[in-house]
Amino acid sequence: MIDLITDPLVQRMLLVSLMVGATAPIVGTYLVHRRMSLLGDGIGHVALAGVAAGWLAGSAADLAQVDALAIPGAIVFAVAGAVVIERMRARGVAAADVIMAIMFYGGIASGVLLISAAGGSNANLMGYLFGSISTASWTDVWVTVGLAGVILVIGLGLRASLFAVTHDQEFAHSTGLPVAALNMAVAILAAITVTAAMRVVGVLLVSGLMILPVAIAQLITRSFTRTMTIAMVTGVVLCLAGVGITLFYNLQPGALIVVLGVIVYTVVASGAGLRKRRRRLRDEAGHAGHDESHREHQHPTLGAPA
Repeated sequence: MIDLITDPLVQRMLLVSLMVGATAPIVGTYLVHRRMSLLGDGIGHVALAGVAAGWLAGSAADLAQVDALAIPGAIVFAVAGAVVIERMRARGVAAADVIMAIMFYGGIASGVLLISAAGGSNANLMGYLFGSISTASWTDVWVTVGLAGVILVIGLGLRASLFAVTHDQEFAHSTGLPVAALNMAVAILAAITVTAAMRVVGVLLVSGLMILPVAIAQLITRSFTRTMTIAMVTGVVLCLAGVGITLFYNLQPGALIVVLGVIVYTVVASGAGLRKRRRRLRDEAGHAGHDESHREHQHPTLGAPA
């Protein structure tokens, strides 16, 4: 076990998993409360087009590592896509579901076309679609750490203002908060989260890592701050557990992390349902006993022997 932990590859995998697991639920908390849980999916598909564009640029520049510009391309495209989505949503140009659909299909179609133009194949996109944490270099690690730092600083540093905008935009506007800028900040944070998590779970599963820990936390608490805290802890546990299991079994880490999240959500939801049912039965029993006692008090001779 010591030899495994001291292996540089394992260290890179665990460090990236820790950063992504802690930061993805921060943005997910804002998206869930804004009822925009699928925003990560839309941005992820746009990021895929950015990956292919970076690949094309690297091929055109005849770089030794043809995918050297893939992550920078993903960042540029994801942020640009987030800005477009937010501006369209704010102006009411189209319904949110229509915008998401356009991003879904346009992003993945563009990615396939661009990677083909670069002389690659669809197989080259698989690592970005479903994650390829085992191929992460130290450069990827430090890029992820930098992106995670941005998410932590903005997502936690502006939590009060972002919560106000998320909870009630009209009230936030009346208090003088820059609502439009804060809404844009959430969208850009989502784009940064997608690119940071790309190595771990891939663009197709990144929404699961952003949303599932939040959904689990909401079953435990109703407080916004506690939800975010529990979601961050849950995200870290899921990522480390998923990566840890794949060190011993030949499984795909990104898919395993999401499946573990679904299992945990199902177990916690079942437990919450049982607790609610027991509480309701106790309340009903208590009300029945109170009503019986009240009737006996009103009719003391009721049931007395003749």
